[in-house]
Amino acid sequence: MQLIDTHVHINFEVFQQELDAIQDRWREAGVVGLVHSCVEPSEFESIRSLADRFTEMRFAIGLHPLDAQRWTNRSEGEILALAKSDPRVVAIGETGLDFYKAENEEHQKEVCRAQLGIALALDKPVIIHCREAALALKNLFREIDNPNLRGVMHCWGGTPEETQWFLDLGFYISFSGIVTFKNAIAVQESARLVPNDRLLIETDCPFLAPHPKRGKRNEPAYVYYVAEKLAELRGTSLEALAAQTTSNACKLFGLDDLAIARA
Repeated sequence: MQLIDTHVHINFEVFQQELDAIQDRWREAGVVGLVHSCVEPSEFESIRSLADRFTEMRFAIGLHPLDAQRWTNRSEGEILALAKSDPRVVAIGETGLDFYKAENEEHQKEVCRAQLGIALALDKPVIIHCREAALALKNLFREIDNPNLRGVMHCWGGTPEETQWFLDLGFYISFSGIVTFKNAIAVQESARLVPNDRLLIETDCPFLAPHPKRGKRNEPAYVYYVAEKLAELRGTSLEALAAQTTSNACKLFGLDDLAIARA
């Protein structure tokens, strides 16, 4: 069984003292690929160093919506140049909208729109963060109205209705440890309706550790529990769920150069 964790942040300080042990655990859990997201461009070199160290890792470049105030007139060119600088950059992001306690909604939209433009220019998928902003994000995507825009709604926590909006727009939906929480009823309903060929799994580590590890620091090995819960919710085997989500990740992010067995 092979799994791909499509959203990690293992460059964070909380991991640095035991990265080799963390790698051993993710390999024992069957994780054969990682997609490392990016909060801001200044992380790029640390993430690239991790990809040099862990050959199963690919990564993204972008600016998180909660850091939209860091956007300058040089940011677009910087992200574009960094994305072109290494073939292991497989996505732009994470970008998107986060309106939880936000006072800069219009600026977030401008920053997101610019990064979507970079992704389209480079023909790369986007990694989308969306918190309390689903309607605004749907409208932004419709405003752009480009059939080549593709990507993933990461760490998805939306309602079934919102899930369908983004499925209709061609996006993949990625579930994190939230789907294992007992009170995550809407997320679990969403997890049942996503078509097989649009489903992804992730940890978003170090955040949101799944049951039975809830409350602990999350890590890539725990994507196993996300896959296990999704298989239960969807009435399929863990092996079939793993094979499908691994195939989907390879398709979206172009991971054909990873040593992954194909069914």
